[in-house]
Amino acid sequence: MTLRTETLPIDLRRDRRRALDFLALTKPRMVVMILVTTFVGFYLGSTGVVVDGLRLMHTLLGTALAAAGTLALNQFLERDVDAIMDRTRLRPLPEGRLHPGEALAFGTMVAVAGLLYLGFSVNAVSALVTAFTVASYLFVYTPLKQRTSLCSVLGAIPGALPPVTGWVAARGDFGPGAWVLFAILFLWQVPHSLAIGWLYRADYARAGIRLLPVIEPDGYSTGRQIVSNCLALLAVGLLPTLIGLTGSVYFLGALTLGAGLLVCGIALAVSRSAADARRLVFASLVYLPALLVLMALNKAPF
Repeated sequence: MTLRTETLPIDLRRDRRRALDFLALTKPRMVVMILVTTFVGFYLGSTGVVVDGLRLMHTLLGTALAAAGTLALNQFLERDVDAIMDRTRLRPLPEGRLHPGEALAFGTMVAVAGLLYLGFSVNAVSALVTAFTVASYLFVYTPLKQRTSLCSVLGAIPGALPPVTGWVAARGDFGPGAWVLFAILFLWQVPHSLAIGWLYRADYARAGIRLLPVIEPDGYSTGRQIVSNCLALLAVGLLPTLIGLTGSVYFLGALTLGAGLLVCGIALAVSRSAADARRLVFASLVYLPALLVLMALNKAPF
């Protein structure tokens, strides 16, 4: 009896650590951002004043499961690369705190559960969009990171689809608004990921990740890509008002936010310094949540 009492706290600590490691596989902060964009897509895609709360709950739960499982499978696929890079070597798989087989089984079960949940509790279209998101992230973006600098662009496709999932979950079909949301998320990801790539290019180079800042270390091409995408984002970010999705308050806010992001992008393109890369990363992390909040608060009635 004494032995069991003494070992129980150790067992509990071990179980708690394993639970936290499985949670870390899902990248909770990324899941939260995915859910935010899904919510905005659902809200903007809903007709009338009242949102179907139960349908929204089902959509967010299914999306959360699919996203968590996909991100866990991504860590399974990239465990050898993560072991090389300083910024990822302490993750559960590189450190050996979890077995790869456990991560594979966990990620597969959670992702499949999310897809089935969306299909049965929401609609088939949302499940199909999410299935395409999962497949393109795991089987296109992930392997191409070590083969081509286009991985940043290709990876932006699955990253831009969650608001489309939300939209089709609410409406049952696609529309111009869904693709405008997709375009905004797509264009936002390119300068964001390239700025991160510039900061950690030495780390990525050691791991064989062929980001643009790695294969062209002078930074000129990276700067051009950042500025061109920030310019495009400035223009596309105004479209929700122009197609009647949002009001004038959003338009002015999007114009201000887009201009600020463009200024930060130009600064990095000119200086190619770590300080300006950090400013651009920060600006991008301010831009997207602020833009989404403006969309939700200034939604046009339809």
